[in-house]
Amino acid sequence: MSRDRRVRERGRLGLEELVREVEAGRLETIVTALPDLYGRLVGKRITGEFFVDEIARGGMHCCDYLLACDMEMDPTPGYAYTNWAKGYADLHAVPDLSTLRNAAWLEQSAIVLCDAVDEATGELVPVAPRSILKRQVARAAESGFAPKMGSELELYLFRDGYDEARGKRYHGLRPYGGYIEDYHVLSSTFAEPVLGAIRRGVGASAIPVEFSKGEWGPGQHEINLRYAPAVEMADRHVLYKTAAKEIAAQHGCSVTFMAKWHEAMAGSSLHVHVSLWTPEDRAAFAEDAEPLPGTDLDAAPSFRWFLGGLLEHARALGWFFAPTPNSYKRYRVGSFAPTRIAWSVDNRTCGFRVVGRGPSLRVECRIPGADANPYLVYAALLAAGLDGIERRLEPGPPFAGDAYGAHELPSVPTSLAQAIAELEASAFVRRAFGDAVFEHLLHFARTELSAYETAVTDFERVRYFERI
Repeated sequence: MSRDRRVRERGRLGLEELVREVEAGRLETIVTALPDLYGRLVGKRITGEFFVDEIARGGMHCCDYLLACDMEMDPTPGYAYTNWAKGYADLHAVPDLSTLRNAAWLEQSAIVLCDAVDEATGELVPVAPRSILKRQVARAAESGFAPKMGSELELYLFRDGYDEARGKRYHGLRPYGGYIEDYHVLSSTFAEPVLGAIRRGVGASAIPVEFSKGEWGPGQHEINLRYAPAVEMADRHVLYKTAAKEIAAQHGCSVTFMAKWHEAMAGSSLHVHVSLWTPEDRAAFAEDAEPLPGTDLDAAPSFRWFLGGLLEHARALGWFFAPTPNSYKRYRVGSFAPTRIAWSVDNRTCGFRVVGRGPSLRVECRIPGADANPYLVYAALLAAGLDGIERRLEPGPPFAGDAYGAHELPSVPTSLAQAIAELEASAFVRRAFGDAVFEHLLHFARTELSAYETAVTDFERVRYFERI
């Protein structure tokens, strides 16, 4: 990651400016939301006047089951944080006014993200995804580091709208492209009415965009956002995903961030670029640099140790990178999704790719899918890397060649059940996140697996209904 150029963020709002826009009638609605365990935004649409008068400084109330439910919004038994015995009380959602921005893709609207706060103590709710990431950022600050992240998210664009796709039970969908369009300018031109609208919509909403491009599947695309400090980048990530879906819907289309929407198509990845910086905004990975063994690069010892921590804990953190049963169907040999845990210099077959040099030196983690929650992914990467620095873990020599065929290398977990077993057995993850958060996330993971294991699928009916 190169040094920030202080790119002007079009669409960022201060509270005074918001008040003026509301009073002038140019802003009517403030979408006030917080991310849940899946990384979805949940919250309320609040009138501009009421937001200014009551919510901006005082916050709003939401049912705390939002941090203890499943994809279907069913309250899930077994959480210590909240449950039927505790009555599913309120949590206090307090707007983080530094996240206030125009929602340029919506009519006369702004959007703000909230922290989940315990009303009795005034402290952040520990199990909220934003709180989990903030804790790891604070740990980094205690060690003299300010982490910056960049998300590269892939998606599939379809000509079917969401209602139409749902009516088809997601069969026979029409990708917005007829062939693999990786880097093809012509095919991306055909999708430009939607992709261009997404770029412009988020770009005008304080989510700076670098570029978009066709990807390795028919209708698959990537829109890259400018990197930022870790919490800000996670905020941009979830806001972008929401905007992309809403803008696609406005065009009668749909997008999906499933890790593997079809068994015959390329999976959709979340590549995360990670670097550490000093409080003075200098690239810490380039400070006091020395030759990085096995490469032509120079790097700080902290870079080497950070990388060592990532390698040490990658299997234990597999669930953070791949949180659903579908996530693991993306890990296929020769698919550009990594199946082996190794590091290399600019080698896309490995789980960790070192790119850049000097102030732009960084680690790209290629293991997560597009379905992962960025707050949890970032927190996991920071926890592992900081542990590597604290313990001075060496990463060993870089891998060279085709990692898919290197069976001596450790593999990423190959199923959600395996990832949960690795997570459950990890004393490191429990220590890094604390008992309450660890147990909350573990229960969330088990609940998702249980929902999958008890479902009867179309695959089973087609395969077994007549012939078994």
